[in-house]
Amino acid sequence: QVQLVESGGGLVQAGGSLRLSCVVSGRTFSSYSMGWFRQAPGKEREFIAHIRKIASITYYADSVKGRATISRDNAKNTVYLQMNSLKPEDTAVYYCAASSRTLSTNYMFRNLYNYWGQGTQVTVSS
Repeated sequence: QVQLVESGGGLVQAGGSLRLSCVVSGRTFSSYSMGWFRQAPGKEREFIAHIRKIASITYYADSVKGRATISRDNAKNTVYLQMNSLKPEDTAVYYCAASSRTLSTNYMFRNLYNYWGQGTQVTVSS
């Protein structure tokens, strides 16, 4: 059984930064490509960032490009999401997800991820 546990969310002022972490247990972490998604109240869960099994390849949603950095530490079974210059519209529950596939052009599709964490709340005040 694969488990994902996110942490690092909280309340931050606009312009501030947060680093979210997601620890993966149960299987070989390096065999998964990883993604971050978020869901704001009343909205669908949306793609934020993706990192391949080989950490040098990353993808970002336009809404966070230039403000977000996804990274992974395979020795710690952990994927990170560094968010800078936060805006009130970044307020959402942030989820990490693991995919056993190598995703290239379709990394933004939720159904291609096998496992999900429980989410961590990020609230950005204006």
